[in-house]
Amino acid sequence: MRPITLAGFEEAFAGSDDPWRTFTDRDERVKRHAILHGLGAGPWGRVLELAAGNGSNSAAIAPRALRLDATEATAGGSALVARAIRAQGRRARALRLAVPTRLPRGRYDAVVIAELLYYLAPRAMARTARDVARVLAPGGMLVLAHHRIDFHDFAQHAAPLHRAFLAATGRRWRVRVVRRNARWAVLACILRTDGQG
Repeated sequence: MRPITLAGFEEAFAGSDDPWRTFTDRDERVKRHAILHGLGAGPWGRVLELAAGNGSNSAAIAPRALRLDATEATAGGSALVARAIRAQGRRARALRLAVPTRLPRGRYDAVVIAELLYYLAPRAMARTARDVARVLAPGGMLVLAHHRIDFHDFAQHAAPLHRAFLAATGRRWRVRVVRRNARWAVLACILRTDGQG
């Protein structure tokens, strides 16, 4: 595997508004539906989406949030996210942010991470995991959606990443598999509060 760089992602967005066909591909629509099912109808208060890409998930998540921070590491992707959520007005904002780094707010009720973890080196993923756990409210929802198979541009193998990410948070979770197939899995993870089994 040869990990893709931020410049590589920027190049992909410069070549197409939808380089991975996330708006149009049937399998991507099924995955997005699973993400929304994992998140639940809401409304959630503050929601954080990491690595929003071109905003295809952001546009679907925003109506379930009172405030959505949709982050993307590239300038081109951030502009696409802003366009995708424009109709939501001030309740949703696109932010340029590459993890690991300080997250935009000190507290979120839900966090969505899709198609990100295998692009991070192990140490960067572990720090991001701790950062997410720190800002997620007790009883908050974390939705993880990632491939289970490897692609040539990953920094890490895909299969163990959900388990590794949750372990790296240092917290306890109630985990429900929302949907899984041979290619990808979506998990809904509730941050346990003291005394929960």
